[in-house]
Amino acid sequence: MKLTTRGHYSVKALLDLSLQKNYGPASVNDIARRQSLPAPYLEKLLIELRRANLVRSVRGSQGGYQLARSPNQISVGQVLEALGEWIEPFPQNATAETQKAEDWVTIAVWKRLEQHLKTVLYAITLEDLYYDARSWKAAQGAEASFMI
Repeated sequence: MKLTTRGHYSVKALLDLSLQKNYGPASVNDIARRQSLPAPYLEKLLIELRRANLVRSVRGSQGGYQLARSPNQISVGQVLEALGEWIEPFPQNATAETQKAEDWVTIAVWKRLEQHLKTVLYAITLEDLYYDARSWKAAQGAEASFMI
């Protein structure tokens, strides 16, 4: 169970946007450079996130992308949902009907874990990740510059 590349890149880009002064716009190339992401791929992801109203695009020479709302109002779950992705701890094709009776307990446990995972992913915000990154950097003795 892990975050897909699309999900990981999207969260990194949104975290980068959350660090902009007054949440102002940043260009795709600037975000890509700071986060070591491929710019053309990042542009496609940001378009999907714009369609989901997580970011907005700003035209002009000082334009780019910016968060559509504050970092404490954007969750990891919303980002994954915008991309049409999810972290699946349980195989989709496995159901109680297709498994042996003795596997029913395992299926029930995994289904409960999946529901709790969804709840947690919708509870973790960009703001939470920002503070987690700061704490981790401080524990490492590193300066709080942010390549996420």
